[in-house]
Amino acid sequence: MSRVGRLPVIIPEGIVVEIKDNRVVAKGEGGVLEERIHPDMRVVVRGGTVRVERPSDGRFHRSLHGLTRTLIQNMIIGLTTGYKKKLEIVGVGYRVEQKGKALVFQLGFSHPIYFILPEGVTVELPSPNSVVVKGISKQLVGQVAAKIRSFRPPEPYKGKGIRYEGEYVRRKAGKATV
Repeated sequence: MSRVGRLPVIIPEGIVVEIKDNRVVAKGEGGVLEERIHPDMRVVVRGGTVRVERPSDGRFHRSLHGLTRTLIQNMIIGLTTGYKKKLEIVGVGYRVEQKGKALVFQLGFSHPIYFILPEGVTVELPSPNSVVVKGISKQLVGQVAAKIRSFRPPEPYKGKGIRYEGEYVRRKAGKATV
């Protein structure tokens, strides 16, 4: 049996989990999250726990078992504490500012880059060179952070660009003079 899949997901106080037509719906203070699950997986809500059961010991069902349990766990964590990703902007003149629901990036191009935030994600700008993406959906927070990073990924020669906090950028030597 899957080591991850067989663990129960504990539902904290204030969170309601329901199963509707191959969908798991979790409601809490942070909002509502919904996740579609594979029709072969069986999700059981009993007492204060959620358990995922699989129909067979086949390779496909074993892989879905742990995945389904982890997706449900991520929903619970998102509704209780939320998720956040921190990004650093490194480079002379590189900065970001917020204008309404949009972020405006100055990243060394001839034009500013405007990025409109999707629903369910909020952003904090502690300084002009850092961005904190927050939300209740782990997938959405990661997707927005990856999209922001894609505007100017860190380059290996000077290390300029947008990187995750603590990300190591392997540096290369420049041209060698004779």
